[in-house]
Amino acid sequence: MTLQEISIALQRNKLPYYAQNLLRQLVPRSLYQRLLSKKLSYIKHYNPAEIHDRVNYYNKLTLPIALGAQATRLEDMQMFKSPKTYNFDTFEYSRYFNSSFKANFLFGDVIHTPDVPTIQKSRPIEGDNSNAVLLKLDKKRHFVFVKDSKPFAAKKDLLVGRSAVNQPHRERFMEMYFNHPLCNLGQVNKTGGQPQWYKPKLSISQHLDYKFILSLEGYDVATNLKWIMSSNSIAVMPKPKYETWFMEGRLIPNVHYIAISDDYSDLEERLRYYISHPDEAQQIINYANKYIKEFLDSRKEDLISLLVLQKYFDCTGQ
Repeated sequence: MTLQEISIALQRNKLPYYAQNLLRQLVPRSLYQRLLSKKLSYIKHYNPAEIHDRVNYYNKLTLPIALGAQATRLEDMQMFKSPKTYNFDTFEYSRYFNSSFKANFLFGDVIHTPDVPTIQKSRPIEGDNSNAVLLKLDKKRHFVFVKDSKPFAAKKDLLVGRSAVNQPHRERFMEMYFNHPLCNLGQVNKTGGQPQWYKPKLSISQHLDYKFILSLEGYDVATNLKWIMSSNSIAVMPKPKYETWFMEGRLIPNVHYIAISDDYSDLEERLRYYISHPDEAQQIINYANKYIKEFLDSRKEDLISLLVLQKYFDCTGQ
């Protein structure tokens, strides 16, 4: 196993994650709540305008707004009920607030905006999405980053992609490009899709042997986009329709990733262009790596998460 693979395995290892979250349950909430002011004071170490810009991106609520009749008290959250990772990731920050406060929660791959202010992992980018308040949920799966030592120029002039093919748009892409000479594609699910598309999974390290990595949305966002953008390879995808804490709606086509049309018809043209224009490809990598740095400061991430929840409770009259 390479150092790269060890690093990724450690990031994805849920044993310490579960142990840490179990220990959090043993500490009285009152102790956490007394620490909230100290946690929020860390804003003095940052540019407050930049912090509030992100807070207001995730939480677009304005005063006042009705919470709705189905809201759950924080103290009534079923921490060990599936999906546990969503409950644990919420509790990491909700524990600092009054246990009698209420919130609406919508966990899983969410692609709509609810009628009441709701805390969720994902939301549509277009339209009025203000009731969909984003928190950094299911982060052990989604927020994985790499340290890529292989330069772009040393990688293969191909697009690589391995994914579950369960949705019509992913099937359409495979129908168009599975046997294309510029692509190394495969589906990893043995049921669904087409049997002839099946190929064994590739590790992240094996993906990083290629200049271009496919990043198609699934039920909501593309899980692999974060680690691709932290590497010396380039994400290839249509303009995203959904977003998470990663603020996919702020990604700029052909600045942070190589943009292809929604019908995928220009894929070959886009790949050949960046193969023959390596300086422009490197610029995309540089901008993508810079974008990733915004999410690497854990204290800043904690501060923003707490401010998002504080605004939620303020805007709902709590």
